[in-house]
Amino acid sequence: MSDVVERTLSVLPGLLGQHDPGVGPGGAGGPGRVSATSRLGSLIRSITALTSKHEEEKLIQQELTSLKATVSAPTTTLRLMKECMVRLIYCEMLGYESSFGYIHAIKLAQQGNLLEKRVGYLAVSLFLHENHELLLLLVNTVVKDLQSTNLVEVCMALTIVSQIFPREMIPAVLPLIEDKLQHSKEIIRRKAVQALYKFYLIAPNQVQHIHDKFRKALCDRDAGVMAASLHIYLQMIKENSSGYKDLTGSFVTILKQVVGGKLPIDFNYHSVPAPWLQIQLLRILGLLGKDDPRTSELMYDVLDESLRRAEINHNITYAILFECVQTIYTIYPKSELLEKAAKCIGKFVLSPKINLKYLGLKALTYVIQQDPNLALQHQMTIIECLDHPDPIIKRETLELLYRITNGQNVIVIVQKMLDYLKESKEEYAIINLVGKIAELAEKYAPDNEWFIQTMNAVFSVGGDVVHPDIPNNFLRLLAEGFDDRKEDDQLRMYAVQSYLALLEEEDALYPQKFLQVMSWVLGEYSSLVTDVHPEVILTKLHSLLKKTVITSETKMWIMAAVTKIASHTSCSKIVDKLIQEFSNSLDTCMRQYAFELKHLCEDKALMRNLLPFDGSCNDMVDASLSFLDGFVAEGLGRGAAPYKPHHQRQEEKLSQEKALNFEPYGLSFVSSVSSSGVTGRQSPTGLSFGSDTSGNSAETGHKETNTLKLEGVRRLWGKEGYLPKKENKVGKENEPQTVSCGSLLAGQVGDPPALRSDQVASLSEEDKEKQQLASTLFIGLGSNAGVSLMGKADTATQKFKRKSKINETQSSEEASDFQNSAASDFGPLLDTVPINMEDCEANICTRLRKASLCSSDIVEDNLAFETPQSLKKSGLDDRLPDSRLSQSSLFADSNIEIFQPSRNAQCESASKTPLVPCLSEELEELTHSEVVELCQSDALALYLCKVWTDDSLLLIVFVSNKTTSALNAVNLVFEEAEHFQILESTTYQFPVIEAQNVERCQKRVWMDKICTQGILSGSVNYQSEMETCLEFAITLSLVDFIRPMEMTTEDFGKLWLSLSNDVKQNIKMSSSQDSLSAALSTLQQKLKLHIVDIIGNEGILACQLLPSVPCLLHCRTHSGMLALWFRSPCSALPDGLLYQCQKVMEEA
Repeated sequence: MSDVVERTLSVLPGLLGQHDPGVGPGGAGGPGRVSATSRLGSLIRSITALTSKHEEEKLIQQELTSLKATVSAPTTTLRLMKECMVRLIYCEMLGYESSFGYIHAIKLAQQGNLLEKRVGYLAVSLFLHENHELLLLLVNTVVKDLQSTNLVEVCMALTIVSQIFPREMIPAVLPLIEDKLQHSKEIIRRKAVQALYKFYLIAPNQVQHIHDKFRKALCDRDAGVMAASLHIYLQMIKENSSGYKDLTGSFVTILKQVVGGKLPIDFNYHSVPAPWLQIQLLRILGLLGKDDPRTSELMYDVLDESLRRAEINHNITYAILFECVQTIYTIYPKSELLEKAAKCIGKFVLSPKINLKYLGLKALTYVIQQDPNLALQHQMTIIECLDHPDPIIKRETLELLYRITNGQNVIVIVQKMLDYLKESKEEYAIINLVGKIAELAEKYAPDNEWFIQTMNAVFSVGGDVVHPDIPNNFLRLLAEGFDDRKEDDQLRMYAVQSYLALLEEEDALYPQKFLQVMSWVLGEYSSLVTDVHPEVILTKLHSLLKKTVITSETKMWIMAAVTKIASHTSCSKIVDKLIQEFSNSLDTCMRQYAFELKHLCEDKALMRNLLPFDGSCNDMVDASLSFLDGFVAEGLGRGAAPYKPHHQRQEEKLSQEKALNFEPYGLSFVSSVSSSGVTGRQSPTGLSFGSDTSGNSAETGHKETNTLKLEGVRRLWGKEGYLPKKENKVGKENEPQTVSCGSLLAGQVGDPPALRSDQVASLSEEDKEKQQLASTLFIGLGSNAGVSLMGKADTATQKFKRKSKINETQSSEEASDFQNSAASDFGPLLDTVPINMEDCEANICTRLRKASLCSSDIVEDNLAFETPQSLKKSGLDDRLPDSRLSQSSLFADSNIEIFQPSRNAQCESASKTPLVPCLSEELEELTHSEVVELCQSDALALYLCKVWTDDSLLLIVFVSNKTTSALNAVNLVFEEAEHFQILESTTYQFPVIEAQNVERCQKRVWMDKICTQGILSGSVNYQSEMETCLEFAITLSLVDFIRPMEMTTEDFGKLWLSLSNDVKQNIKMSSSQDSLSAALSTLQQKLKLHIVDIIGNEGILACQLLPSVPCLLHCRTHSGMLALWFRSPCSALPDGLLYQCQKVMEEA
């Protein structure tokens, strides 16, 4: 390998200097001149001849000193500077810092000829990173080269932009790169697409207005440009697949041409046509066809063709087959394709090659959720893989077993995981398996004894590398208990007995976290065991304290346990001995514990009040802070300033003028919203240990960050004082079994046939053991058995279902918890109001197909708004149509048309169709959207209408009873959303909805965290023939929460200087917007902005995000461009409004 590296580095100088006109055949540029090739070659030969690292460092330092003197000399020519850059690159590649040459690399890229500029750009891309401060000096050079007529200079500029470019400087080059999408040369178009892909990754909101140009790149006549555009589409479809379903036909056509070998032969790899292009297209089709029969139907033929043609025995064809299998099992199922994919998986699993066997197990792990019966076909192969010598095969097999675990085979599978855990020495494998075992033990534990023994094994074998959430959540489970008090005490009693038995072993060494768990349990629940005297338990804990292997942290856990046990005893010699031993300890924490224990023992009544039995879940905090009343009164008496609420301090801060702003920039705006599913239980790890969509084993590696990790930390204090945890009463949920796509193969894949007696007799003992193991591992996976898979609906009741033990009397104090926790995500949303959060009981429900406003067949929000009555004075157009729009107009471009129907037309339509919902007269006066259907079933239908009021977005939800009998106890529940805040209760109950009648409820909503578009989900539960749950989703846009903000020019100037977060962008103006007033009028009407003033070719506008977050806009026109400059106290709001402005201007 070292020979290859040496030859590569030796050839590098020749490649860099092969076009140098000053270098002759001999490598010299003239008499007495040494070429860059010989100088770099001499350096490389000198380094390879050295025998130690110390000699290398000495030589490199001498070389860097010489180079520093050379590049700093004023007489150094650009040609000599290029030679120095080549050697600096080599030194930097070896890991030696050469920062003195960074600025000279930028100068070389700015001033040199083509070859020198090429080396300068290369050096910059290798020396600097995206956030380097010197990179700003290169922006003007890039802009100049992008405007050059020389293709090489344009290519170099596009290359450096796609590699490293500062995010804040994107608006400076974005219009130029957009123009390059229309360039006549395909290499320029391809590099322009790659640069835009880079921009999309680091600042997606700044390129969303040119998505139509991405579509042109997808249909480009050059295959390279088309392939480059797939990167952008794969990323965008991952974030929002519903917006690109109309392109499914284009992707299918491209894949057909690729599979058919229609691309140039340059794209082939080992006679396989464009394999990486096929893989990318298959991933895109899988995302588009998921849960969509109509879209999936378009891809069946091309997927069949891809499976048929990928028959060459080569690694790249195996990769294509693997992606085909994943796509087939992701989209809406088709029986013929599923059968072929199952055969393909079988070939992988049965292959003697380890790599193919691993690929088959990974594919089987991925598809097992859709087709559990497929595991039955290969059960003996899976059993053999458990004893495979390759640990990776073993680990992937355990991942597969983890996916098929149910209440009948959990004991066997967990035991196999524990056996592997005892053998493994790899930290990642230990962390991964420990989390899986803890999750399975909680969900499927057959009894208390097995659960405690399994968790003891987890803590013993996992050691101190166990993730902290596992012991913490295990202790929380013991503390919170279950629905049965008797069962709680039995579990805790068995835990105490098992830990006392473990402590009997004198020479046993347990991990520190396991000892901490033991100490906590013995301190809390040792009194449940009546046949063991507390003095015996104290003696065992005292013996632990005397061991030298016990860490200081564990000793504090033990002292806390001793204190709790001492509170239930009258007197103890062990306690007195502990106080005497540790009162003079050098460990300050232990000394403090000893003094606290001494003072508490002197007042037993106080000790029992402070340490009640089973009081770990009770909050003993004075939420009103009444103990500070005297201190506050004394301070006010001395003239101290009274406390000001947070919103009052913010208002005073905004009103003050300041010349300079020293506040740091906020976080970058993220336009996409990643949604995460909420399950009905929480694993002991608090993490998700399932595999990802590609079938990879669960990765629970924890990324190191420089910030404080606060995940899972309970939030107790906020702006409004003490925020106790809110009690959530969640009922048991029994969901019906999900029908897998494997049921389509029920005729081909079923239970394995029973062995005949003569076959059984001929089996060896080893084969009999494997057959018996298979019968225990794969029990419950037959076609007639109830399947219980990880991550799928499970009909079995969870063994350990937690319940909250917080007193119900605190619920009124908890109401602001959600409000304050949400407000912490978005600081500038200051003016909040108390929210009355009602506890909602979960019902046993039948899940119907989820309907969402963001799907392709449901309308989306439009930016075309009309003005409410209270905002007419801001100058917006208030002319409204007199009649209801046609139904076809609602679905044009998937937008909701804003309308205001006449009252007569509405009454006529209501009389004809009594179940069609209509607004009240009061709400009819306000600007509102069309009434659209959210979801429906045979008995009930939900409709939605948005009403834009001055202080909030009003969601009117209509519930229509379509049956001939009344519906009782209809509950409407909104889920807590990451980006939105419902000002009232999130639940609403209709006591009764009469037959053929419509009821309505309304909810006021604010945007709590900035996003361009988000989803507010919920469900409605009702009882007809059976209890049913109907889910819905509402798409909300940022513009729904924008309102005009009236102010004078003087107030605008003062507020402008006080705001620090700003965003700038140039937008092309269309021919219809030939003047500034026309452009501002468009922004005013579409986005509800208030025009403060227009002076010449400049204008200023103001708006606010509800409730009171201001955003100011300065506009200026020049050369057919509209320069926008936003400022706001919120870092994310300018980015969001910029995207909306770009969208509006594009539509105009």
